[in-house]
Formats: sequence, structure tokens, C-alpha cells
Amino acid sequence: MKLPKHYFSWTTFLGGLIAVISLFMIIILFLASLVLGVGDNYSGLFTFIILPAVMIAGLALMFIGLIRSRKKRRLQSSETAKLPIVDFNDPKQRMIVFVLTIGLSVFVVLSALGGYQAFHYTESNQFCGTVCHSVMEPEYTAYQGSAHARVDCVECHVGSGVNWYVKSKLSGLYQVYSVMANAYPRPIPTPLHDLRPAQETCEKCHWPEKFYDRKFVFHKHYLADEENTEWDIAMVMKTGPAYRALGLQEGIHWHINSNVKIEYASTNIKRDTIILVKYTDLLSGETHIYMDETYPLNQDQISNLEFRTMDCLDCHNRPSHDYKSPQRFFDDAMTSGKISSDLPDIKVAAMDILRNVFPTKDSAFSYIESEIYSYYDMLYPELMETDKETIDRAILAIKEGYSRNVFPYMKADWKAYPNFMGHIENDGCYRCHNDRFKSKRQTRTISRDCTLCHLIKQQGPPGEMMYATGNDFLEFVHPVDIKGKWKTMFCAECHKELY
Repeated sequence: MKLPKHYFSWTTFLGGLIAVISLFMIIILFLASLVLGVGDNYSGLFTFIILPAVMIAGLALMFIGLIRSRKKRRLQSSETAKLPIVDFNDPKQRMIVFVLTIGLSVFVVLSALGGYQAFHYTESNQFCGTVCHSVMEPEYTAYQGSAHARVDCVECHVGSGVNWYVKSKLSGLYQVYSVMANAYPRPIPTPLHDLRPAQETCEKCHWPEKFYDRKFVFHKHYLADEENTEWDIAMVMKTGPAYRALGLQEGIHWHINSNVKIEYASTNIKRDTIILVKYTDLLSGETHIYMDETYPLNQDQISNLEFRTMDCLDCHNRPSHDYKSPQRFFDDAMTSGKISSDLPDIKVAAMDILRNVFPTKDSAFSYIESEIYSYYDMLYPELMETDKETIDRAILAIKEGYSRNVFPYMKADWKAYPNFMGHIENDGCYRCHNDRFKSKRQTRTISRDCTLCHLIKQQGPPGEMMYATGNDFLEFVHPVDIKGKWKTMFCAECHKELY
């Protein structure tokens, strides 16, 4: 069978060649991944997104060539435009229709299969986290070590339903442009105002009607002194009421009681400074407005505020992308035995190094290694001779903690992305619970009483632990004597400056 005369043009030939080569490459890569199990995330990107786009571009080029060739022949022969005459008695026309039908059927099937695979590929964690590796490396690294590491990215960032799926893909187009044009900010702002409401994502698994018992937590901390003095603290976290039959009448999760509505207004889009809180009892209709004494507002100013209804993400704002501070990842490494607590001054040396800002990860690694060696060469030269292996393990652990939590290229770390679930390294809970928020008539105050959220049952160094029995609890004792300043100051006033 001869090809139509209109096909004989360089544009048509080039378009057809591009389409055929792309199709064969798609088939080969697909079979390689299906049968041989070879390939990576970038091969998936080429198989299901880039090569299909190239093939469609080739077909479009081929179609343009056919139209131009036909138009050119008509002008040269001065023919008038005529519709084609279809005659199935003509064997040549029957063959053309047969070939076109088979070709289109195969193309539709392959397009459907490719579209289905492309959909699932673009919804995969690997696509979200590794295709734009340098950009998404901080988020993907933190995600892999989080409690939600087995929850797909799209479960939280997109959720179910067509509307949010389309919205996410449209947003993704701009993100692709930003990466290609190197126009993205560093660090990438947390998408607070673009995330789906927690009621439609978080509460699919963590629903308010499910009451949780209180939780016992035990933390080991180490002081920055020569002995790396261990200081432990064990607390009962009031995640729920004392008795589950009480429901959400008390405890930390009282904030999301379905019978209560809590709204607040912040001074900025990061929501780290709150200036007004509104409480509404949905059963009785009782309402209380609390204003921060340091931010006095008149009625006109209040009416112009933008209010947000409190949900899970106002406290659990880093559910899957938590960046630990140097103090936290160092303490974890020492607790797990990766860093020996018998190594004198190791926390002193590490914290002094990690408070620096480095331009690249490699420069940080080089500085960590050289400074640790220099420190022990100068102060503990005998250890460099007798126990260098322990020092090497400590260096390796510090590098590992740094690589998992600090990303110089993207300027991403614990300061850029503070975790509000707590109050040590940022104001967190103290954004509201600070004794400054009072109702209009000064009759009610949002208290900063520690026992609202947790009860200390044990604290102190091993061998000298203080204990509380039964329903009793201990008053907090600061590991370093600061003359009771912790009672009037916020923890972050010191801790965020130390590291």
C-alpha cells in the first residue's frame, strides 16, 4: 500500500518519525519496568509524562505537515477544495480505513493505559519527593522519618474528590515552571492557606469522636557540660480526660471538641503571633472574646480581622515534616548510643559547631569533622590516641543528624519551619496560653498553667530521680539553676538563641 501523496513532506515525515520513535521508547521502558523490574523515578517521568507528550507533539507536527502539503498541492494545481469520496468497494480505501481503525484503536488503548499509569505515577510519593530532588529533598527526608511515613503524600496534600485533584494539578503546573525557571523561594513557604481543611484530611483517621487515653512519655536530655550530664523527665500527657467516659470535656484535645468552636486572629500569615481568641459554646451559644493585653484593639480593628477556626494543624503544624533542632537530634543520637555519653565535652563541642550557618552540606560536614578533631587534639589528646573510633562514631552521628534536619541549599531547618506542638524552642502553646489573654470583663484568662497539658511524674539525673506517686505530680525543676526565671519567662526566650 502506497502512502498518500500529502505525506511526502519533511514536516510530515519528521513528525511521524518523532511519534514512532517515542512510541517504541515508551513500549521498551514500560516493558523493562514491568517485566525486568528495572528503572527509577526518572524513568517513570519519561515513560508516562515526557515521552507521551513528545509523541503527541510529533503527531501534531505530522498533522500540520499533511494540512500544509494538501494546501500546497491544491494551490499548485488550482483545484477547488473537495470532500473526499468514500467508496468501500475500492480495495485501496478499504485498506486505508482498516489501517486507520487498527492504528486509532491501538493509540486509544495505549493512551488510556498511559494516562492511567501517569495518574498513579504523579500521585506517588516518589514523584512528589524525588523528581525535583534538590527542591523537595528537605520535605521528603523529614517525611520518611515521620509518623506518617506510610501515608501517601496526596492523602494529606490533595485528599479525595475531583475539585482538589484539579486544583493540585493546576498548582503543580506553576511549581514545574518555578523549578525550571529557578524562581522558587528558599525556604519554600509552608502552604498554610492552600492546604485542605483538617476535617477533610486528618480527621479521616483521627476523628474527634474517638477519645484517646492519656499518654506517658519519657525523655532523656543531656546538658552541655564535660560529663554530658543526663537529665530525664517523665510526664503524663493529658491528650484526653482522666476517664475516657468524660469524652472531650478536658485534656489537650478539648480544643477540637465538636461542641466548641475556637477562632483566632493572627498578625501574620505564619500564625505564630495571635492577638485575639474567640470561644463559642455551640450548645448554649455562650461566647467569650479574649484579647492580648499587649495588643489592645478597638471594635473597628476587631471587625477588620481575619479569623481562622482552630483545627488539628494549629498545634500539629509539622505532622510529617518535622525538622529537629541540634539539641533534639543530638540528644536522640546519644540516647540511641550512636554518640557515647562517656566522651567528655562532646555536646559542648557539637552545639558550638551546629549554631553556625553553612553554605552547603559538604562544607558543614568538613567543618564538623575538622572542629571535633581540633577540639579533642587540643583538650583531650590522649583520647585521639586511645579512643579515636568513639570520636569518629560521634562525628558520623552528628553529620547524620545534620543531613536529616538541616538543608543549606533550601535554607530549611527547625528555625525556618518551627514546630508549634510544644513550647521549648518557640512559643507554640504559649501563643495563647500565656496569661495575657483576658476576656472583656477581665473575668476569664487563658492560663499558662503547665498542668493543663501534662503532669510531671519523674525528673532528675539517673540515681537521683524525683518521683511522684498516685495522683500526685512534681513541680518542674530546671536542670540548671536559673533562679526560677522559667516561671515568668517563656522557654523559647533562651532556648531558641542557644542553638
